[in-house]
Amino acid sequence: MPHTTDIRTRTRTRPRLLDLFCCQGGAAKGYADAGFDVTGIDKDPQPRYPFRFVQGDAIAFVLARGSQFDFIHASPPCQHDSECQRIQANDHPDLIGPTRRALKATGRPWVLENVRGAVPKLYEPVMLCGQMFALANYRHRYFETGGGFALVQPGHPAHLVPQAKMGRPVPPGHYGQFVGNFSGVDLARRVLGVPWMNRDGIRECIPPAYTRHIGTAALELLFTGRLGAAA
Repeated sequence: MPHTTDIRTRTRTRPRLLDLFCCQGGAAKGYADAGFDVTGIDKDPQPRYPFRFVQGDAIAFVLARGSQFDFIHASPPCQHDSECQRIQANDHPDLIGPTRRALKATGRPWVLENVRGAVPKLYEPVMLCGQMFALANYRHRYFETGGGFALVQPGHPAHLVPQAKMGRPVPPGHYGQFVGNFSGVDLARRVLGVPWMNRDGIRECIPPAYTRHIGTAALELLFTGRLGAAA
């Protein structure tokens, strides 16, 4: 049986969002800021997750209960398609296909997110970058949409600020990369808007600004009736 922890009081008037493969909750924070009541699920304990959390298998959970939610976000582990993991010849499962099939089976609107290396497996993904949301960072993440939901590609400002070298301290006038065993956790927390996270969470997180943007678009559709809310 999954282990469930209530971290904050449920607000039933808010549309329900399921956050699959939730990790420490960067995506969740953005959706909550947009107006969703968020539940996260991950196979590992996530004591830093700031919302309701269920420990269990994400794909099994969405197949069993995904239709009970109004909107679903999925971030299957990116290590299989991460450049640094390929360099190190590490072996990780590829869960993008199984996750997509499970999302489609729910009949609900959804977003499937991953890194640049996974783009060939994603269908017409929309890319979001920190520059689109005035963040001092270039973190690119790619979002496939489905279930009746579509996302417009925002304009992409030019990358004019140099980046610090991977793993090195961030010098003045540079942006940090915040991946791997990076330096500057406090800076990364401020830049990405994730003050509750540790290094492990930050290196893979979606900045909340990205999912606030997505969540706002999803809520517009839900509230105009073009997507029916879950019973």
